[in-house]
Amino acid sequence: MNEKLQVIKGRKEEIRTLLQSDEQVDLAKLEEELRDLDTQQKEIETRQRLMKEAESINENKGEVRMIETFNNEPEKRDQVNESEKRGQALKENRAVTVGSGDLVLPKHTATDIKGTFNQVSTLVDRVKVVPLNGGESYERAYEISHGEGGYTAEGADYTDTDVQFGYATIGKTKITAYSEESEETVKLPAADYDSIIVGGVNKSLRKKITKEILVGQGGTNQLVGIFSSLATAIDPATDLEVSEIDADTLDNIIFSYGGDEDVEDTAVLILSKADVKAFAMLRDADGKKQYEVKSQGNTGTIDGVPYIINSACKPLATALAGEYSMAYGPLSNYELATFSPTDIQRSTDFKFKQGMIAHRGSVFVGGNVAAHNGFLRVKKAPTV
Repeated sequence: MNEKLQVIKGRKEEIRTLLQSDEQVDLAKLEEELRDLDTQQKEIETRQRLMKEAESINENKGEVRMIETFNNEPEKRDQVNESEKRGQALKENRAVTVGSGDLVLPKHTATDIKGTFNQVSTLVDRVKVVPLNGGESYERAYEISHGEGGYTAEGADYTDTDVQFGYATIGKTKITAYSEESEETVKLPAADYDSIIVGGVNKSLRKKITKEILVGQGGTNQLVGIFSSLATAIDPATDLEVSEIDADTLDNIIFSYGGDEDVEDTAVLILSKADVKAFAMLRDADGKKQYEVKSQGNTGTIDGVPYIINSACKPLATALAGEYSMAYGPLSNYELATFSPTDIQRSTDFKFKQGMIAHRGSVFVGGNVAAHNGFLRVKKAPTV
């Protein structure tokens, strides 16, 4: 029995060594094996303890009387003998074991960490990215209009058809994120909190950028968002005012965008989750849905028109008059310049005495609308 106990302890030591190494292991399987080994070890140790107590009682026991029971069942006779043994031991002031068990039940911790809901719109992945490592600023030229030819008499001047251009300036901004964790978080828990914290720094940077693509004010060290007044590529006169989502809202957005010759077929509607719900729940007088909404996480379609959710958009129902709620246009019309790679660093020096580990991340980016009237902006209509 001692040999089996040594084997169990040896295997538990092997598992501890595996967990401390960098080797890829099946954590769930090892956790289950550890529990089984603990159970076997407790059974062996309990059995050994009871055997020692039985030997001690046999060495010091007095006369044991046999008491006949009505049916003289062996099990009941054993119970009577055991009671007499305990009584004799109590008279001799010796400890008596009357039961065994765990006072505090063991606590088991999962080896993984459940993630939370998505907090980063995929908008940041779908705009046009222009790598400009080491740059300071970027100027994008875009065409506003071109002329139209005309009839010309013999010897007369040709009709002027100059092309009009505009320029969008994209300056460098610095986006940062910082997080701390204790050394216990790295060394002690079975779950990998450390990698979640490090990954969270990168997600924090992406979360900020994807919102600023819409609401960046365009000031010093700020992106120029689609809703910003400094997005000079968009003529404010083209903004569409909507008071509420109704049966005509989507058509008004689609046909209000673009030039006179085409209905754009590559445009995407950017809006809040609440407004997607409003489209989905709209019913006609007969109770039939006005729009067919198909959701696929952060994206989907409304009557075949692709949409993308971004929480920076204010729901139309709660927006104040003049506040922007949606944007519609090809996502490539917004350019995000990356002036540096994303840099995530780790340090144990800053709060060495407290045993804290610091993580910081930074990236230099810039952004602006890079096409003439590249997006149709939808804002809340004034209350009549």
